[in-house]
Amino acid sequence: MTFFLEIGVKKKRSDTRKDRWKLEIAGNPHLIMSDSIAQIQTQLTALQDTMSALEVDFPLLLDRIHPQNRKSAINFLKYLILRKKDIRSLQDKLHANGLSSLASGESHIHRQIQVTLQHLGARFDKLDSCTSEFGARKITKGSLSLFGALHAEWPSSVMVTFDTSFLEEKKLVSDLLRNGMGIARINCAHDDEVIWLKMIEKIQKASKETGIPCKIHLDLAGPKIRTVLLGKGKKKGKVKIATDSLIWLCDSAKGFRDGDIVISPNEPGVIASLKLGDRVFIDDGLIFGKVEKLDSGRALVKIERISSKKPVIKAEKGLNFPDSILEVPSLTDFDRSCLPFVCAYADTIGFSFVRKAQDIIDLRAALRELKDEIPSLILKIETHEAVVNFPELVLEGMAEPVFGVMIARGDLAVEIGFERLVEIQEEISWLCEAAHVPVIWATQVLENLHKSGLASRAEITDAGRAAAAECIMINKGPHTLELLRTLQDISKRIAGFRTKNRLSLRPLKIAADFLEKR
Repeated sequence: MTFFLEIGVKKKRSDTRKDRWKLEIAGNPHLIMSDSIAQIQTQLTALQDTMSALEVDFPLLLDRIHPQNRKSAINFLKYLILRKKDIRSLQDKLHANGLSSLASGESHIHRQIQVTLQHLGARFDKLDSCTSEFGARKITKGSLSLFGALHAEWPSSVMVTFDTSFLEEKKLVSDLLRNGMGIARINCAHDDEVIWLKMIEKIQKASKETGIPCKIHLDLAGPKIRTVLLGKGKKKGKVKIATDSLIWLCDSAKGFRDGDIVISPNEPGVIASLKLGDRVFIDDGLIFGKVEKLDSGRALVKIERISSKKPVIKAEKGLNFPDSILEVPSLTDFDRSCLPFVCAYADTIGFSFVRKAQDIIDLRAALRELKDEIPSLILKIETHEAVVNFPELVLEGMAEPVFGVMIARGDLAVEIGFERLVEIQEEISWLCEAAHVPVIWATQVLENLHKSGLASRAEITDAGRAAAAECIMINKGPHTLELLRTLQDISKRIAGFRTKNRLSLRPLKIAADFLEKR
């Protein structure tokens, strides 16, 4: 049944159904509209009106957007407006009445609302020009620029992390290219420029021999917040702990007793950023504690949980401070020293531990001191602060024609809590689709298969979800070729199911926090 809504129509009580209303519309005097439809029309009209005024509300922000991205930025902001509210009840009404529930309209949300209102009889002089086809083309074009053309038989691009052991293998790189690798990732946190150049030369040689192109992606190291044992355990590189143990975080071992466990976070400014009660995670979250005391440049941490097989803290393990706003630059001095090499060889740059829009501005300025045409950036989302500031990061990314987002799930899971990872990685994916930004799904994709040759049931399911991203990143491991073949099979099977299911659009705190600042 088609419903028509017009301003100024006359309502009167129906004689046959007391709980329904008859709308007397010229030429259609017998059409019936339920209270549910009236509520849908009211709520959608309010959203439509707010979205229509958006360009007037955000003029300065939109001025920073590259002209090629303006339409995408406007759609992104409109999607944030939608996700600020809890529209689950509206979705239920839409679904019950056979209308679009708005659950897969990320790439064209205003037009989706307008078309739904048209089904209810609304009339528009002009529909929003951002269509689903436009969004799909924009993501495809961005993916082609960042990742190159899709490999035959693959629905997604594949990024492979290189290891020094690859240099010793004669045919491995060629085999990787033939089995789907389209982007080679080199992590600047490891090795040095001599090794990186050898890797690049090997990739270029294999690419020439096979005729298969391959992009070069260089990941900046970012701040290396790692455990440095200063006191007990320094010589062995590990120290035994127990639940309720007390350890000190400090940049120096001076003033401590011989039996004290003293750990430096390896980056100046970390300890000064801590507050009482802040959580501290060590070794990918296997060890957890809280700050009990702050005293003259040092912090006392009480260990509350140990989940590792052996109750020890080892040197060079990761430290995470999800409750703390760290006064540590995302672009380190070491990163800056790598930029000449990066500018010379990288097609894309991974910006590790990016946290706020100014970080992107700083990196681009540093790159332009070296080169006018700079490589495209991939923003690695791996901290709690980056999640909170995600809309600002996306909009600053849009200042250049093309950029991408990597969901770096390793550190991210520790920072936000493992139980929230599924939720947050989906939110980031939705927001990137609304902004028409390509996504790289990263960290521990088929990790067990990669290390042992046998995949777990859970990671097969995870790999299926990864296949919905524009690019999949795999880490280092001894079974890389087998992983690629398995991932290809999963990706091809899941490709026919990549249209999103109906989603329940509860409000996103990310959207609400961003809009309330404006």
